[in-house]
Amino acid sequence: MNKYILGFVLMIALWSCKEEKEAEPAVNVTEEEGYRPIKDSDLENAVIYEANIRQYSPEGTLDAFTKDIPQLKELGVKIIWVMPVFPISEKNRKAKGDLMVEDIKDPEERKKYLGSYYAIADYEAINPEFGTMEDFNELVQTAHDNGMFVIMDWVANHTGWDHKWMEKHQEYYTRNAEGEITHPIGTDWTDTADLDYGNLDLWEDMSSAMLYWVKKHDIDGFRCDVAHEVPTEFWDYATTLIEKEKPVFMLAESEKKDLFKKSFDMGYNWEGHHIMNNLAQGKASVEKWDAYMEKVEEEYEEDDILMNFITNHDENSWNGTVQERMGQAHELMLSMSYTIPGMPLIYSGQEYGLDHRLKFFEKDSIPKEKGRVWEAMKRLGQLKAENPALHGGKNAAAYKRLKTSDDEHIYAFERSKDGHTVYFVANISDEKRSPVIYGMSGEVRVVMQPGPATLTEEMVLDLPPYRYRLFEKIVD
Repeated sequence: MNKYILGFVLMIALWSCKEEKEAEPAVNVTEEEGYRPIKDSDLENAVIYEANIRQYSPEGTLDAFTKDIPQLKELGVKIIWVMPVFPISEKNRKAKGDLMVEDIKDPEERKKYLGSYYAIADYEAINPEFGTMEDFNELVQTAHDNGMFVIMDWVANHTGWDHKWMEKHQEYYTRNAEGEITHPIGTDWTDTADLDYGNLDLWEDMSSAMLYWVKKHDIDGFRCDVAHEVPTEFWDYATTLIEKEKPVFMLAESEKKDLFKKSFDMGYNWEGHHIMNNLAQGKASVEKWDAYMEKVEEEYEEDDILMNFITNHDENSWNGTVQERMGQAHELMLSMSYTIPGMPLIYSGQEYGLDHRLKFFEKDSIPKEKGRVWEAMKRLGQLKAENPALHGGKNAAAYKRLKTSDDEHIYAFERSKDGHTVYFVANISDEKRSPVIYGMSGEVRVVMQPGPATLTEEMVLDLPPYRYRLFEKIVD
């Protein structure tokens, strides 16, 4: 870290010199119908969608995904996170297990392995596998026309081994004791080369590449891969430059708290996700979850946002499907991810009940038949969009744990804001339970699953294993 600190000191000097220069004119962003730059208020009721372009359709193209953007509005999607769409390095491309593509002798077999999206060969181009730059522009325009925002998946920690910097700027890369450029230490990401942020020129080139997509292609922000492995000072520097062009939304694949101080709006709720898996598998009690919620309240600032998820590209491919990890509790956990503080994530295929692990380095495809999960997400997305009690942004609705007669197995809470209230009650166990819930009252609309329409201060609810009740209080 000493090299990063030294680099930051030098960068401040460089930054000061830049500030003395005449500032470039900002992009003239017009607030046309269907689009305006993203605001903090947009984050309150947003649902974020992770688009895996390769696996989203049989074609695996930007165009095929763009056609479906309008129907994502049914699910309350407001932010589209596009997984990396950049050209992928050929050198050291991964195949399967410990094999690289170059280790496979059969030429037809070798064609199957398309490489990791995260081994980037060029930060300012589109992978021809997915389409053209014009196709990407059409995706962004279609999202904007439908009142949505687009963020790109940005990989600042490493590049692929074919990146042009390998020839022009080898000084940008980390070297081992033998002086050789190395992959990120402590990982098996051997298809990538680690970047050294002690080099200030790297800061300039990396931030310039990010700015390119904002200025030239009107994107609305970035999801930053392993953001905690890159110095926070770099993110602060880059986002300051970008924000001069227009407001952007920044998502960190991290829970590191100092990332929120300046650069990032939202981080991953990794710890919460792992506890949810354990709850579903009977490896943790509700007490463990309650302790985690108290920890979040104590350690994060009020305007910090965490992204809630029951799956994503890493979880699905490497750790198992929602059904594998959460079993009969998967519907409960889906609803919980929408109703606790934060922003819910939908991963490509999740809306269609995806029940297999998508291949990561090969072509695969998600199902496309709408069913029970689609309808559940549609109703939850509508509630999230319309009821301030589920606001989860920088001005989030209040969260209050409700007392029950069985807090070891029953999880109950209230969310409220501006006179609106939502109640959530769940049986997180494999036995039927009939707990008393304290603190709910009034006339309600029953959301999702059947239940009483009038609540009392001491309410007994019959809850089958891993079932929940969601109530929306009627506002007079």
